[in-house]
Formats: sequence, C-alpha cells, structure tokens
Amino acid sequence: EVHLVESGGGSVQPGGSLRLSCVASGFTFSRSEMLWARQAPGKGLEWVSGIDTDGKTYYPTNVKGRFTISRDNGRNTVYLQMNSLKPEETAVYYCGRGTRELVVQTTGTPGGDDWGRGTQVTVSS
Repeated sequence: EVHLVESGGGSVQPGGSLRLSCVASGFTFSRSEMLWARQAPGKGLEWVSGIDTDGKTYYPTNVKGRFTISRDNGRNTVYLQMNSLKPEETAVYYCGRGTRELVVQTTGTPGGDDWGRGTQVTVSS
C-alpha cells in the first residue's frame, strides 16, 4: 500500500523559512519522480517543484531561487526547503508521486495513492 506522509508545516512570519518532509512507503521510491504542490484556500492546485530519479530539479518561476526540493533515497524521503516565504504562499502543501502532469490531472483536493494528505503552511505577521 502506497503511503506519502508530509510533515514540517506550521506558522511563519513573512520572509521566514520552513522545511517540509515527505516520507514514502509502499513503492520503489528511488525509481519515482516526486513533486510538491500547494493549494491555497478556494484556489486550485499549484505545482511548486519536482525532482526526477537522477536528482534533477524543476521549479516554476515564482518560487525558483527560494524553494529547493531534494531527496534522500536511503530514507525514502523528499524535502522542500522554503525560504523568503510570502503571505500569499499560505496553503496546504502536498507531496506527490509523479511528474508535473499529475498536478494537471488532479481536480479538487488531492487524493488517492499518488498524494499525501498535506501539511498546512501559514505565512503571516
């Protein structure tokens, strides 16, 4: 059974940092591309980073230079280091198994085997 469990969310002031973790089980992690996405209240799912099986990383323009995705295949864990956070980045952050296409295909709240349950990130003064 596939499990993706996020942690590390919380409240932070604008300009602050957080590091999210996602522990995976039930599949061959090292052979899977992984991603992070977020969903703000009342908004759609937004892709924020991806990492392939070789460790190559991908980011949209609005987070590039501030967010860093990484993976530890020995721990079956993918991380998201977020710096210089902004209030508009308040959202539930989800770990996903797959490529950016997974985000495109997902409607509503992420669910099923390819998504974790999410972790809340609140950026506020």
